[in-house]
Amino acid sequence: MNLAQLNVARMRFPLDSPEMKDFVDALPEINALGDASPGFVWRLQGDNGDATGFRPFGTDDVIINLTVWESVEALRDFIYRTTHLEFMRRRREWFTYEGLKNHLVLWPVPVGHTPTIEEAKARLDHLDTHGPTPHAFTLRQVIGG
Repeated sequence: MNLAQLNVARMRFPLDSPEMKDFVDALPEINALGDASPGFVWRLQGDNGDATGFRPFGTDDVIINLTVWESVEALRDFIYRTTHLEFMRRRREWFTYEGLKNHLVLWPVPVGHTPTIEEAKARLDHLDTHGPTPHAFTLRQVIGG
């Protein structure tokens, strides 16, 4: 089994604003780093090479990131043991999690499966409703995965 990950964030400013410039400018570097990380399998991306164009929550200020990893450990290594961590530490400059019960959900997927946005939203809804279970969990409360 692999591990799918959905991250949801509400932008404090429009994506093309000066306040978001550091975040937007770092996306190619951070995405390339993720793509080259041990255990990385897949990430959602649009024509622009990232997932910032997707708005599945019906509002322009919420963006997503959807990825697949070989394991929780591989995902944690990328998040916390690469340059990605520098940008994680700055996330509150760019994002708020107001109105979001959970902003990250993980779930197991069969090797070779590419999760859809609809599937990811359903897993987040499940986590919001039921809390961490083997069906949908968090990095803090890994169950199964």
